[in-house]
Amino acid sequence: MSSIIEDPVLERTFKGHKDAVTSIDFNSNMKQLASSSMDSTLLIFSFKPHVRAYRLSGHKDAVTSVVFSPSGHLIASSSRDKTVRLWVPSVKGESTVFKAHTSTVRSVDFSKDGQSMVTASDDKTVKLWTVHRQRFLFSLTGHMNWVRCARFSPDGRLIVSAGDDKTIKLWDRSSKQCSHTFYEYGGIVNHVEFHPSGTCIAAGGADNAVKVWDIRMNKLLQHYQVHGGPVTSLSFHPSGNYLVSGSADSTLKILDLMEGRLFYTLHGHQGAVNSVKFSKNGELFASGGVDEQILVWRTNFDSIDYVDVLKAHRQNSKSSHCHTPDHPPPINHDPPPKEAKEISINSELPDLETSHPSIMEVGPALFSVSQPNGRDYSHLIAGDDRNSPELLPDGRSSTTPLERRDIPPQLSETLEHIVAQLDVITQTVSILEQRLTMCENKLRECLNNQQKIISSNKT
Repeated sequence: MSSIIEDPVLERTFKGHKDAVTSIDFNSNMKQLASSSMDSTLLIFSFKPHVRAYRLSGHKDAVTSVVFSPSGHLIASSSRDKTVRLWVPSVKGESTVFKAHTSTVRSVDFSKDGQSMVTASDDKTVKLWTVHRQRFLFSLTGHMNWVRCARFSPDGRLIVSAGDDKTIKLWDRSSKQCSHTFYEYGGIVNHVEFHPSGTCIAAGGADNAVKVWDIRMNKLLQHYQVHGGPVTSLSFHPSGNYLVSGSADSTLKILDLMEGRLFYTLHGHQGAVNSVKFSKNGELFASGGVDEQILVWRTNFDSIDYVDVLKAHRQNSKSSHCHTPDHPPPINHDPPPKEAKEISINSELPDLETSHPSIMEVGPALFSVSQPNGRDYSHLIAGDDRNSPELLPDGRSSTTPLERRDIPPQLSETLEHIVAQLDVITQTVSILEQRLTMCENKLRECLNNQQKIISSNKT
């Protein structure tokens, strides 16, 4: 396996919005990219060449967030018009709309199983909903100001939210209680995300910094003061080894979480970057900003094993800058600039679709409801309508098992929790093994240097 680290490269640009891009997301099938904008619309771009995008219209005000369901068969969007819409990402533009909050809805997110949604709003609440018929479940209250962002943990048991009250709150979904509050005295928090392992969270906000906390010990693990303006968006690489951040300073930063350092600085947007997102497989990442365009980058640097990356870092550096901290991942308050590589692109790079992209206009929503009894999207949640479970009126699923199961529900939940914890242990052991390899290599270098010194003294 080659140990050469390839730099990320700009693969294509998408244009079509008439105002700032606010949010972007990849379809899990890697065939589509969705974007939302202050122009009150969504655009669905295809990665196939010469396939025109289509515009989804229906929101009455700026669209603040867009996200694909895990199956890729639904899109959820939130808006300043106080509503959330569920769309089928096709040229028909079918959707349903429901009034979710009493003020601007800032973000929407799907649970990993695609059965639930969480929304955050300027009305200071976080709300949970079923995707099936958009039935309201419960509210999480405790924030004292606008809530900017809310996300599910990978296992769906926890929810994290952040906002203008300078706090990040961790919620237990089953008890509906706040289990811990992280206080951000540096200013409002714009964005928060769970690490793919579910053991850490990352947040960015008005203090221009990216911070990573361990939610098991409620301890700050990493602090990156790398931006020259407020951090607006974050996204973890699926491997959990890297994180991309976007900022009002018009740059993207790639952070190497394993080494605790700034990896790349990417220039390309003319103005603030409002949203960044890694694809589900990590091969691509995208950014959208106030310049009304979306840049799609090929990752490249994740194409080799991390142990090889560490070796390459040592070989390419005149003096070793890798160190083994006491606790993985490391705390790094000020990553040395010399370790980061800057990549700039021509701002006039032509749109690989067309300079004036052909966009199909799709009309307003076909279904409009203000009560939680919207359209039944159950056949799209699982990703295949032939194999989808039958959904009962109260939102519970009814399936025909392949074999008889007599496991009590509580025992089943306990077993699932144990399996999840074993996954965490496996990932932790993997990280420790990598760091042990680093220690061994470093010790070998020290011994070799010592032998050279002894040999030179003898001569």
